[in-house]
Amino acid sequence: MAFQPPSVIQTARTALPKAELLFPQVLHGPSTEGVSKINEAIRSEVERLVHEQGSLADPRAEMQGYYELKTNEKNVLSLSLYNYAYTGGAHGMTLQKSLTFKQSTGEPYELKDLFKPNSPYVDTISAIVGKQIRERGIPTFEPFQSISPDQSFYIADRSLIIYFQLYEIAPYVYGFLYFPISVYELQDIIDEDGPLGPMLMND
Repeated sequence: MAFQPPSVIQTARTALPKAELLFPQVLHGPSTEGVSKINEAIRSEVERLVHEQGSLADPRAEMQGYYELKTNEKNVLSLSLYNYAYTGGAHGMTLQKSLTFKQSTGEPYELKDLFKPNSPYVDTISAIVGKQIRERGIPTFEPFQSISPDQSFYIADRSLIIYFQLYEIAPYVYGFLYFPISVYELQDIIDEDGPLGPMLMND
């Protein structure tokens, strides 16, 4: 596989009444079209998170948006967008949305796109997540059964990170619950043309 340099990314800032939003902006990548599509998707998701948090009418309300880059190599860009807002009540709420792209085209990946067609990826990942829940002693609201076919994820350090939103399966105090799964544990069902394929290569 030919070396592809990482995309060049800077932090963009938008200031709103009671809110400051920091988010990534791709300045340079493998193609102009890819850069444009990725930036448009990021901006759209930042706006969606703002609207999902609801009104900032409470005098004490505030909002902060920020992000983390997870992977920027091998033609894969994976990142997480966060939005924290206090809108009244006992505590604020943080939302997280992760996006994974093919850098050369700007194509976004869903969880199903990481695996071979018709592969039992939901069952495979659910079994691994269930085992980690038991081993880590995580008190879920209900006995864990399965991830959803479009479960939240990102890619980092040759691993697929499956995660759950606040309150999705466990009390708020446990925060976001992350379940890292090595690509080598999934290699039988990985689509080698997808974003996990390059992560299997020992280079």
